[in-house]
Amino acid sequence: MKNITSMMMAATLAIGTLAAGCQTTSITAPVTQPVTSDLLQANNWQLVDAKNTNGERINSLFIDESKPLTLKFMTIEGNNRVAFINTCNSMGAGYSVTDGEVILSQGMSTMMACPEPQASFDAAALATVDGKYSINNNVNNTPILTIKNDSQVAHFKAVSE
Repeated sequence: MKNITSMMMAATLAIGTLAAGCQTTSITAPVTQPVTSDLLQANNWQLVDAKNTNGERINSLFIDESKPLTLKFMTIEGNNRVAFINTCNSMGAGYSVTDGEVILSQGMSTMMACPEPQASFDAAALATVDGKYSINNNVNNTPILTIKNDSQVAHFKAVSE
């Protein structure tokens, strides 16, 4: 009887192993969406990660985890604008999108004498938004805006306005 039980357990284990080996996992690569004003304006974009070219986190962008750098793209009186939310100074710029390329212009900022570390946060925010923009969906199907330039790569997740 003990022999039959051992054989049944071995057979069950073998069948389970074979069945697991036959399963397929579908892995899909992230699909890059063309960057458009409509896509940028569909959400606010909250910074979740920023690293320099050495792979080190840019700590000056994460001084208050409860108030991350957030970008709000909008059209005001026919002009495309981006506002930087949670900065010490009120900051923003004009922008245009041509063939998927985002070009920032007409930068504006109040001139408050912000103490550290907020002053460094503002400077880092300006450096972060200048670069090549791309949008992909992550594994949870959340749009992720990536901005890459010669010094860093920053990732922003889409959040409701």
